[in-house]
Amino acid sequence: MKIIAYAYRPDETIAFERFSKELNLDVTYVKECLSPENAHLAEGIEAVAILGNCNAKREVLEKLSKCGVKYLASRSAGYNNIDLEAAKDFGIRVSNATYSPNSVADFATMLALMLNRRVIESIKRNQGHDYTLGGLMGNELRNQVVGVIGTGRIGQTVIKNFSGFGPKILAYDLYPNEEMKKYVEYVDLDTLLGEADIITLHAPLFESNYHLINKETIAKMKDGVKIINTARGELIDTFDLIDGLKNGKIGGAGLDVIENELGIFHSDCRFKTIDHDGLAILKGLPNVILTPHCAFYTDQAVSDMVECGLRSLHSFLVNGNSSWEISL
Repeated sequence: MKIIAYAYRPDETIAFERFSKELNLDVTYVKECLSPENAHLAEGIEAVAILGNCNAKREVLEKLSKCGVKYLASRSAGYNNIDLEAAKDFGIRVSNATYSPNSVADFATMLALMLNRRVIESIKRNQGHDYTLGGLMGNELRNQVVGVIGTGRIGQTVIKNFSGFGPKILAYDLYPNEEMKKYVEYVDLDTLLGEADIITLHAPLFESNYHLINKETIAKMKDGVKIINTARGELIDTFDLIDGLKNGKIGGAGLDVIENELGIFHSDCRFKTIDHDGLAILKGLPNVILTPHCAFYTDQAVSDMVECGLRSLHSFLVNGNSSWEISL
């Protein structure tokens, strides 16, 4: 069975070799992200694997459909890069991946600890041989309230991580998890915003929660609140966040994702002009930790993502269905 994998990275090689052999899949590898310019490479192939930084909008999906593509499996968990309505129109069935939740959960916990203990400020001072303590006093997690927005697999793992430090944990989710109630108190969003010292986002991106964090919701937060985002950049209005950071309403931000990161994060931009004013401002703020969408990036998660994508396509091709299929 033939499939084509776009956005193939060398670090996926071992997993691709292992699971393609196990599933008897003949994989064509394309290093570049799926785009209008290379969609034609899928000619005559029914099943396509992509990553979350690929372009799977209407124009591309139409081209894939004309090539004979019937199944599209993202090796990423998020799928806001895929036009699901267009996929339905062109008869392309879509799936996403699940992978080790510890990868992102551990990273989010680390960002919170780093913000609490002003690690970035300390490192920058040390680089200039300033070893004074003034301004570096931190906070202990056990004395704080942590607010977790989204209690899916990653959110649940974050909650378990934080519970070991002893803080009060509040959670908000449209569908509360009964098991998590032994660790958290589920509250409405306004209560969480008003009481949390640290707010960490673990919700998928939908139209309904686009810019969930904005000037109105920021105004409801505690002064000095710290915000962690390892989910999707579009959950936060970048410039409203920047305003909050500048005026002191927000004490710090740990951001692994930002709006309009596509084409920047995961790319070598050293010799390019980057047209992203928000990124430039965030990089210059002393109370911001900014990483290039790498929270997921562990050996276990990469292996899981490849395995999930290949098993999903194999299931589509053999059985006509996949347990990872996204309902269109």
